[in-house]
Amino acid sequence: MSIIAEYKALEAQIAEQQKRLEALKGDEKLQKEIEFETKLRNLLADYGYSLRNVIAVLDPKAGKIAEAPVKGPRRERTLKRYKNPETGEVVETKGGNHKVLKAWKEQYGSEKVESWLQ
Repeated sequence: MSIIAEYKALEAQIAEQQKRLEALKGDEKLQKEIEFETKLRNLLADYGYSLRNVIAVLDPKAGKIAEAPVKGPRRERTLKRYKNPETGEVVETKGGNHKVLKAWKEQYGSEKVESWLQ
């Protein structure tokens, strides 16, 4: 996009935002909220309170961080024994990341090796 096109697009956005701002300035709900906020801040200043103090009074649990639930120990993996019927070699493992087991699965296929499980 050229610089002049970008400039014109930004001008259009600014004009749109100004229209929205003028519309909001006349909105009664906004005026009431601004009035409420002003009165609330003045009241807090009169009593020497901050918003945090008010929140602590109204909801004491709001400022505290919830503790993470304590997890128990993991379930121990079961020991699996695979016996190669061709060589008679036995592999004992608790996971599937065993070097010999991977080699067997590559050579014979995963389904066949899983049938060797004892």
